[in-house]
Amino acid sequence: MTDETLICDIISVDAPDIIIMDYTIPDLKKLNKKIKSVCENSVIIFISPDEGLDKDLIKFANAFITDNMSHNLILSTININLRMKNSLEMLSNSNKDLADSLYRLNALYSTSSQFAGTLDKSELIQYMIEGMDKALSFSLTCTLSFCTENEPVLILNSLYEISDELLTALKLRTVLNYNSAFEGKKLPYELKAEKLKVIKQVKYPASRFTFTLFQFDNMFAPISLGDNFFGCIEIFKETPFTSEDSTCFQTIAQQVSLPLKSATLYQEIIETNAKLEKLERLKSEFISIVSHELRTPLTSIKNSLDILTSGRCGEVTAAAEKFLSMAMRNVQRLSGIINDLLDLSKIEAGKMDFNFVETNINTVIDYVKSALSEVAKSKGLTLITEEAQNLPAINADPQRLEQVLTNLVSNAIKFTPENKSIKISSRIVNTDEMKINEYFKDSINIPKGEYIQVCVEDEGIGIAENDLLHAFDKFAQIENSLSRKAGGTGLGLPIAKQLLEAHRGAIWCDSELEKGSKFYFVIPVVKVKQLV
Repeated sequence: MTDETLICDIISVDAPDIIIMDYTIPDLKKLNKKIKSVCENSVIIFISPDEGLDKDLIKFANAFITDNMSHNLILSTININLRMKNSLEMLSNSNKDLADSLYRLNALYSTSSQFAGTLDKSELIQYMIEGMDKALSFSLTCTLSFCTENEPVLILNSLYEISDELLTALKLRTVLNYNSAFEGKKLPYELKAEKLKVIKQVKYPASRFTFTLFQFDNMFAPISLGDNFFGCIEIFKETPFTSEDSTCFQTIAQQVSLPLKSATLYQEIIETNAKLEKLERLKSEFISIVSHELRTPLTSIKNSLDILTSGRCGEVTAAAEKFLSMAMRNVQRLSGIINDLLDLSKIEAGKMDFNFVETNINTVIDYVKSALSEVAKSKGLTLITEEAQNLPAINADPQRLEQVLTNLVSNAIKFTPENKSIKISSRIVNTDEMKINEYFKDSINIPKGEYIQVCVEDEGIGIAENDLLHAFDKFAQIENSLSRKAGGTGLGLPIAKQLLEAHRGAIWCDSELEKGSKFYFVIPVVKVKQLV
């Protein structure tokens, strides 16, 4: 048989493993090229003469059989070439499987990296779909998502356009799959096919899928982690899925669940923080409004008491003077509470005004001592100072530092029994020399360098070790009989803390029950360059 077309037609139907051709065939080279183009993997063996073989034919054949070869030798040649062909095919298939596995692993790694790089739930779902497309080359995915919109949404990623009829069928199929995933259990969401929102992404809209799509191979998986259900996905492919495809599909569906849970928690934190910020803002506005509303009538009351006490409205009896003094003390106390509330509101709103100038801390200490000595004396307390001389300047608002120190000394007077002493001291220290209480080390973060340190030491009731951390909390007072008797809002120390932080300083305390407390604060020393 030498008809080239007939030969090619026959072998193209079922490619033979071995083709044996006689060298005497006319136009053997031309016929060989055509056969190779049809059956490139077939073994070609030429029957050749013992001598006078055309050298050009050598490069076209896998082996040669000569006229004088024995029957066994011919069979051996054929068997060797068959085994070689099978080995090459096995190696080729192994290489292909290895390449496919490496490609899938690369797709999984790439998808995992994308999952780790975002907390946006819409992006996570999109990365999942893209990862499956890379690893599995699907025809269509139907992703039911409960975490990318305010309502459930069906995301369709399709090679070709989908008709309205097919879309309706896919929506119904998705709802049925969703319901079957929770068979015998309560559905997390009630879902109706006719109300299901759809987002379509089509690669090649010129072509269109028909209902033969449902004859394709398919896989389904829920997207969930524990009790957290984020949706489900179904994937269609015209060619059958392998077991490796199934493993890859399930892996990606499971991998996206953890970052989706993290993204959900992150979103909840953002929403909770937004609510807390709103509540904090409302609280600050409420404090500000109430404080201003209280200050106006309080000023009138104070002015009226001043007029009555001065005797301009008539003689003041001893009994009347006693009650007027009581009223004035409570007006001053209420005025102090209102001022604390207003200061706290301004600090938290970032509206506190500061007038930073070069300041000597001893001047502030002397002013506070002068202002509070008589108050301490009236309680039977001794107020003493121990000021280091020639201290370098600090860049501070003297009025705010006086407010801080006045608060600390007033607290010491308030919580120290009679016949005791209160000491205010100052010195220069380096950050390495500061002996900060262990309870405050984590919350204090100041640069290394020199600081002016002020200490207010009393012999008062002290603070229990487990209450130290709460000393600077808003509205906090340590519960005991003396603190309840002394009263107060518990805002003084939090205000002092925030005023000192505005000076790039810090405050902490050491205390022991029934032995007294030491409150320290530090302000950085002004450097020469800063002064220049």
